Amino acid sequence: MIKISGVPVTSRIKQVKQPRGGYINPKAFKSQSLGDGMDTLNPDENVHASLIGLAVDYMTRFMSGTPATEAFKISIKGASIIHEESKATRLIAGVNGLDDDSVVNAVKLSGFDVVYRSGLMGYKSVDEINPDAPTIRNVRTMIERSLHFLDAYGPKVLDGFTFEGGYTCIVSAGDGDFTTSDTLWDFKVSRKPVSKENTLQLLMYWRMGLHSIHPEFKNIRYLGVYNPRLNIVSRIAVADIPSDIISQVEHEVIGYNA
Repeated sequence: MIKISGVPVTSRIKQVKQPRGGYINPKAFKSQSLGDGMDTLNPDENVHASLIGLAVDYMTRFMSGTPATEAFKISIKGASIIHEESKATRLIAGVNGLDDDSVVNAVKLSGFDVVYRSGLMGYKSVDEINPDAPTIRNVRTMIERSLHFLDAYGPKVLDGFTFEGGYTCIVSAGDGDFTTSDTLWDFKVSRKPVSKENTLQLLMYWRMGLHSIHPEFKNIRYLGVYNPRLNIVSRIAVADIPSDIISQVEHEVIGYNA
């Protein structure tokens, strides 16, 4: 068996020098507000934005029908690496809905992710991750917004998927957020609008999905970003992405036929 060595999608994006404006200019995405935005959230949070993003993503999966052990599977893998499975199991048992304790446990669980994704260097003990009341309210609101988003654009088809069959010697890891019947979605909780890094990530996921074991990607007609902090949906039709850009990203960025 040939061992594939490479980097995750997010790391590859940092390595690549994109054309001016990006392979897909974010301005090409059409955006729509789904209601109240950042101005109705608490301005300050005492937990890193990356953990909040993971907690919102995983809790949205859980609240839309995915078992907690599946929704938090990356967290469980991270906990296993540092022999904290029992702690992760206790935290998962305490994730039951959108009550304060469930939200706190979800945020703590997300702290294990860094071990699996990046190694021990960036790990902070989950015992030290203690979201305060404003942070808990923000996370809950963003989960509720995400569930409303799925009501409007769903139902979901896949969530938390990887790209077996689509990895290369250049890109060997990466996991997507959601697909609905015709759209590949990425969740972002940034305070900033869609970036060229976000659009390249979606383009890579789409092409890797088409090369992967998941037949659902054959039905994808749009690439989309949903940001529950801003409460904005941004989408582009894949038919509007130039074929030469798709080919360039497939060959030079992902490494197909390389």
